Amino acid sequence: MFVFLHCSKLIFLNSNLSQVTINQSKTGEVVQQKPVLSVAITNGCPCSQLDMKLFSNGFQTVKLVDPSFLSKSGNECLVNNGAPVRVLSSSVSFTYAWDTSFLFQPRSSQINCS
Repeated sequence: MFVFLHCSKLIFLNSNLSQVTINQSKTGEVVQQKPVLSVAITNGCPCSQLDMKLFSNGFQTVKLVDPSFLSKSGNECLVNNGAPVRVLSSSVSFTYAWDTSFLFQPRSSQINCS
C-alpha cells in the first residue's frame, strides 16, 4: 500500500520519476564511425506513467530514432509518443549512435492508476 501511495496522484511530488529506470548498453554496431547504444526505459511505479518527458539538452545522434519511441523538442524528449509506459512488464526501447552515451534523466510524467 505504501508503494501505491508513493506514486499516487494525491501526492504532489515527482516521486514517480524516481521509479523510472533508464538503462543503456552498447550494441556492438557502428553507424558513421559511432557506436550504437540501446536504451530501455522501465517504469517501476505500480501505476502507468503517460506523457513522460526526459531532459535532453545536448542529446545528439547520427542514427535516426523512431519518433514513436522518442521525439525531441527543444530541451526535452517525449517518450512513447506520450502513450503510457506501463508497469515493469514492458519497457520502451530505442537505439541511437554517438561517440559517448547521453545521460537521459526523467523530467515529468502523469500518473494513471486506473
